[in-house]
Amino acid sequence: MPHPRPGHLRVDHLDRPLGIHTLRPRLSWRLPHDARTQLAYRIEAGDWDTGRVNSQTDTGVPYGGPVPGSAVRTPWRVKVWTDLGESAWSQPSWWETGLLAAQDWRARWIEPAEAAPAAPGHRPAHLLRHTFSLDRPVRTARLYATAHGVYEAFLNGRRVGDMELTPGFTAYRSRLQVQTYDVTDLLAPGDNAVGAILSDGWFRGRHGFAREADGFGSRTGLLAQLTITHHDGTTTVLSTGTDWRSTPSAVTAADLMDGQDTDLRLHAPRWATAAFEDHHWDKAQVATGGLYDDFTRLTGPLAPPVRRVEELTPVTVTSLGTARHVVDLGQNINGWTRLTSLGPAGTRLTLVHGEALDARGDVTTDNIRAFDWATRRPLPAGQIDTVVSAGRPGEVFEPRHTTHGFRYVRVEGHPGPLTPDDVRGIVVHSDLTRTGWFTSSDERLDRLHEAAVRSLRGNMCDVPTDCPQRERAAWTGDWQVFAPTAAFLYDVAGFTAKWLRDLAADQWADGTVPNFVPDPAGEQARRASAEGGMNGSAGWGDAAVIVPWEMWRAYGDPELLHAQYESMCAWVDFAAHRARTRRHPDRAAARRHAAPHEEHLWDTGFHFGEWLEPGVTPDLDPTRDHGCVATAYLHRSADLLARTAALLGHAADAARYRRIAEGARVAWQREYLAEDGTVTPDTQATLVRALAFDLVPAPVRSRVADRLAALIRADDTHLSTGFLSTGLLLPVLADTGHLGLAYELLLQDTTPSWLAMIAKGATTIWEDWEGTDGEGRPKMSYNHYSKGAVVSFLHQYVAGIRLSATPTAGEAGYRRFVIAPQPGGGLGSASARLDSPHGRIESRWRLTEREFTLTASIPAGTEAEIRLPGAAPMTAGPGTHTYTTDMPREHT
Repeated sequence: MPHPRPGHLRVDHLDRPLGIHTLRPRLSWRLPHDARTQLAYRIEAGDWDTGRVNSQTDTGVPYGGPVPGSAVRTPWRVKVWTDLGESAWSQPSWWETGLLAAQDWRARWIEPAEAAPAAPGHRPAHLLRHTFSLDRPVRTARLYATAHGVYEAFLNGRRVGDMELTPGFTAYRSRLQVQTYDVTDLLAPGDNAVGAILSDGWFRGRHGFAREADGFGSRTGLLAQLTITHHDGTTTVLSTGTDWRSTPSAVTAADLMDGQDTDLRLHAPRWATAAFEDHHWDKAQVATGGLYDDFTRLTGPLAPPVRRVEELTPVTVTSLGTARHVVDLGQNINGWTRLTSLGPAGTRLTLVHGEALDARGDVTTDNIRAFDWATRRPLPAGQIDTVVSAGRPGEVFEPRHTTHGFRYVRVEGHPGPLTPDDVRGIVVHSDLTRTGWFTSSDERLDRLHEAAVRSLRGNMCDVPTDCPQRERAAWTGDWQVFAPTAAFLYDVAGFTAKWLRDLAADQWADGTVPNFVPDPAGEQARRASAEGGMNGSAGWGDAAVIVPWEMWRAYGDPELLHAQYESMCAWVDFAAHRARTRRHPDRAAARRHAAPHEEHLWDTGFHFGEWLEPGVTPDLDPTRDHGCVATAYLHRSADLLARTAALLGHAADAARYRRIAEGARVAWQREYLAEDGTVTPDTQATLVRALAFDLVPAPVRSRVADRLAALIRADDTHLSTGFLSTGLLLPVLADTGHLGLAYELLLQDTTPSWLAMIAKGATTIWEDWEGTDGEGRPKMSYNHYSKGAVVSFLHQYVAGIRLSATPTAGEAGYRRFVIAPQPGGGLGSASARLDSPHGRIESRWRLTEREFTLTASIPAGTEAEIRLPGAAPMTAGPGTHTYTTDMPREHT
């Protein structure tokens, strides 16, 4: 009798992808629950049958059958041979290609009729529609759609799909995602209508700290093709073109940053039905030239889309006087507000979204205001929606062409009463699968962990943003710092692969990595802008190398390293060239002739440096010598790139980048490390980075670590690290014999510290440790996840689930890992769970008296090294194992 079947079938990093452009996707599965080891597999995919293949590989098996054409669905299934014997076939799954070639498109780009665009932030969304008739029943139907802007599609009055903010945010000049929808059930014989709502979105809306608009172009556009297959095998194709019509919508203004204005009195409920009369609408304009002619940039999905993922009921609604209410959702989110009590016809409501309240209990947005780089003039915070009621029964306001970062909403103009039943907070972000959890005997740590999770959720809206309000830009440094943590908490493999494609697309010709990607300005305009010289910073640009490497560690996917290799090389070549060809003026004045090690000393150009160290005023002086930080990152990225080149079989490259890495290490040591182990500058951040990046020779490593501990004690057991090194601090202390101090910092409850933030009511991670200025006013963003990277310490050291820093091809992706809890801080118990590519890993321990008990769960096909406190390491295979040992005195 066949044994249980494999499950969790995946195509690349998606479940059942519709509309992909990958011709040879990689197939993955998980082994039957009770299996220990896979011996062989057999895949059937369409006409391709592998037969029995003797292999332990259960992730990333390339499809080797005939290359499918456009719009082809390929069914597939797998069976495995394990130590249990031959399994049953898995449940069937599938993938389906989109329109793969330019000639597959009959559609033409169209623009709404728009004489002259209004000012940014004040531009209406437009309706576009077309009617058609079907004389035969429909067997299957697919809608392929994309836009310059943000669109929602409709068929016969019904919204198509559940994706939000489509087509998403990419480097539109190089990559534009096409969504594929199964619309079979939305069509019927006879008259039909297809339509769309189109707004500015990321294409021409405001973006980033400076609120720049029209980054990719000054006009919005729609491209859509409806392909209908009938039961007799014939097809009908309807597409955007000259016969479409357009008109401004009831959304009288829509901007992702500023907000959305809607006048429901202008809304025609049946506008997307065949019965609607559109003779008074204008003809849409067929658009050609420029980006419109480049169909090669159209691509399918690599990651799950943005969706509405949760609805929150307010914890309170407080009246501040006549027609003025404040709604508290109880937590910071990214998304929007849905309002169902809109008042009588003509009632105008204004919704102001913010993260904090002022001293009067009113919503304030002062902490999330940006300024103009050139003039330093403060800019409006945005995040304001308005709606005018039409007085129709069941009327609902839900603005889907903007997003906000907020906990509080001030509703102005509502006659009242307004109750929690009338309001919902709609949480909106990329619909990624949660994979990691942590709990402990200290509820403060649990709250810190969930705050970090919420911050991540609030900043995964198709791209990894730094914050969901003030900037909403995908800053490279933020994801560089947080990507390893994110990969434990959520399945971010496809999400990150998508973003890295944009990083490579937007990388400048000389290898410079822009501060954020996608960058609507593009290289030429960005170089000419006020902040043009502020790109290519160490620690930010290094995301081009560090992020792919961390994804390799977490998911074991060599294809991502292949895809990013050219970009990785370009960044390191850029940094190495800067080090080789430039010298800082101060160093040149002090030492006329360059020392040999200066070939790899990167001490020029703009760098953010450590950034936001407590008590240190941020310094954007481009002439400042940040060689200590930049040279450390040159070593780090060159080292990882050398390892990547070796993994990919590029031996000559591996040797070349190894020379750069070692040269940068030597340069750093010559300039910043004395023979007695003294490091200059003598800061926590510098010492943390030196130890984390292995810049310190073994003979003086303990001395440097002891100095780090002394600096922390001198700061009254507080951290003084900044943006780049805070996430590395506790692991470095634990790895260098200072575990107790690491726990003291973790549990420190006065500022600056993580738990002080939580004690002050943070529900997401703050940008500033204090959170308020000297007068108690909210300060800076309340949703910046970078400091939340500390929760990796909870996963990897408190619970003890960790990967090798430099795994082999056979170890990456949790094929082989370590479970090594390091209890401390008075904790009596802790646990972490991770849904790895191969199944669930769990570490659960408790401490009673002097006895330590660990329960470890190892998924099929993997192996773990178990390290108990004070005991020799041991190896564990698949299954659940329990270990008990006497606790060494130093851990109690």
